[in-house]
Amino acid sequence: MSQTNPKLAPFIEYAAESTTACLVTMVQGNLLAVTISHLVIASQTGVIAGAIAAVALLFAKARNRKIVAIVLGAVTAVVDFFAHPAMFGPVAVEAIITGVGAGILSYLIGSIVNAIRVRRAVTD
Repeated sequence: MSQTNPKLAPFIEYAAESTTACLVTMVQGNLLAVTISHLVIASQTGVIAGAIAAVALLFAKARNRKIVAIVLGAVTAVVDFFAHPAMFGPVAVEAIITGVGAGILSYLIGSIVNAIRVRRAVTD
């Protein structure tokens, strides 16, 4: 099984988390309402936010899960605000909710991955 390039892995992780948060927020949690248009918009937001967050965190040499989650959440909110018009609520509400969702996803996924790594290191 091939391994992901360690330098590319953070970008993929951040883009996936941001895309997921954007997609779920756009359809207000109703995954049955997801369309190709939603996927395209969410993917654009996710790729841009993932790239910005990955570069910013690389230069800052940030490894702390909380810092990573905060940066990804903030970047996702800003990118989401500029990437497409809000689907609900006042102008910035959807973008803020998307950013918070991306931050929470990032923290949870990062914590789970870290726990798996620690468990593997103990058993090896």
